Amino acid sequence: MTLSRVDAPFPHWQVTAADGDQLQVVPERGGLITGWRCGGEECLYFDAERFADPSKSVRGGIPVLFPVCGTLAGDEFALPQHGFARDQPWQLEELQGASGIRLTLTDSPVTRAVYPFGFRLTLDYSLEPGALAIRALVECTDPSGETAMPFALGLHPYLKVLSLAAARLEGLPERCFDHLSHTEAATADQLARLEQGVDLRVDGSHGEAPQPWLLTGRNTAVQLQMQAPLAHAVVWSDPPRPMVCLEPWSARRGEWERKLLPGEHSELRCRYVTRPV
Repeated sequence: MTLSRVDAPFPHWQVTAADGDQLQVVPERGGLITGWRCGGEECLYFDAERFADPSKSVRGGIPVLFPVCGTLAGDEFALPQHGFARDQPWQLEELQGASGIRLTLTDSPVTRAVYPFGFRLTLDYSLEPGALAIRALVECTDPSGETAMPFALGLHPYLKVLSLAAARLEGLPERCFDHLSHTEAATADQLARLEQGVDLRVDGSHGEAPQPWLLTGRNTAVQLQMQAPLAHAVVWSDPPRPMVCLEPWSARRGEWERKLLPGEHSELRCRYVTRPV
């Protein structure tokens, strides 16, 4: 594996595995993965022109959602939508014993102004044959105190498709929650509207997380394999962009489902696996 600094088309770090698979990352822009090449194909959609304007939200790559997914219900903390992790600078290092990288975010005066907890969030991205494995470790680092640290974690990967008309999703439960109407809905009806734009969530049941497939229309399919507590899968499309976000979340939109006392930690894992179709 090699880890090298690349200046074009924008400054980033590039990880290249022995089999040629690659990751691109910009640590100082929210620890953002901007590219993932697997089997010679780019798997992620990325709007480089929008990325060049820091005043605009990113459309592409794999943004990180922490310490909340969506907008926090109530006024307990003044957190922006999807939290602050995607806007903060991260530390980068080579991942030991695997082809990949480790990104680390810790609390700072900026984060404590809206989220008064000491924390460390570590993300390991590992290139595996035909797959990208992701391990997250959330730690409460407050030296003392009895207040538990609530959090939710999600990833927001923009998976590249030939077109929204050509994309299909399989392996989802029959019922979902429509974030747009705030009501339960039939999943098939929602997926039929992919070209018009959808924002839906499906939940695991009986301790099992959903394991959906995205057929990209590009002779490839990508499966999201999750392990609880990553037990919620969100599907989002943004027409006319040729991408579908297939997102692992640890909690429902705007909710906390996990809390850590000082010194405690939580580990979360998922993989994106590709196959030809």
